[in-house]
Amino acid sequence: MSVPVTSVTLESLTEACNAQLGATHVEGKDISGGCGQNFEIIIVSPMFEGKTTLQKHRMVNEALKDQIALVHAFSQKSYTPAQWEALQK
Repeated sequence: MSVPVTSVTLESLTEACNAQLGATHVEGKDISGGCGQNFEIIIVSPMFEGKTTLQKHRMVNEALKDQIALVHAFSQKSYTPAQWEALQK
């Protein structure tokens, strides 16, 4: 049984991405000035292999739906490990 989400933090988003999406890298920013209502997040997961951008975003939206429902704005970038590695060069 899952614990209901009552507030959103970068830590809670990272934990959810790791647990539900098998993320190998998560980095995020609270761009709301500290009130926890506007997040930008980068998620790298092998589960995104072979998926379109729309499919990846839908996977993230489904996995984080409880957290997303509690914030004003949520922006994501989703990459496969190979895509992320190429971006780092």
